[in-house]
Amino acid sequence: MEQKTARRLGYWYYGMMVLAVLVATLAYMAVMRGWLQVTEPLSASGQVIQYVVIFDVLLTVPIGLYGFSQACKRIREIEDEAARHEAYYKWGIARIVLVSNAMVLGMGAFYLLGGYQPMLFVAAIAAIGWYFTKPTARKVEIELTQPAEGQETY
Repeated sequence: MEQKTARRLGYWYYGMMVLAVLVATLAYMAVMRGWLQVTEPLSASGQVIQYVVIFDVLLTVPIGLYGFSQACKRIREIEDEAARHEAYYKWGIARIVLVSNAMVLGMGAFYLLGGYQPMLFVAAIAAIGWYFTKPTARKVEIELTQPAEGQETY
């Protein structure tokens, strides 16, 4: 059951990377072909774009990672194994999308701001968070198992 849940979540996991590459490619093509004007990073609109992307990564990565760990505490208490795995799957999708959406925004903002390097760094921070959401059967098993009495949880 864990293998099936991990495989289903894997589609979402790799789908977010495909989406990030697609957004980066489309933004690059739009700028290079003149469909979009490059926004100056120090202009008012450029700063708003930067603030949105930075605020997004600062908000969604911790919420996605910490919120999912809190949701796992409630999911562990579900008696029916199929319902427990379905709840884990739904929360797993939310975690993957929440944590990696800043990666997609950062890649788009990088090209929209004319190759502004800090946006690439923001996308990299989100990509590191995205890596921690990688679904594996062992990870599903660990997150759905009740910790033993007195066992440390981090």
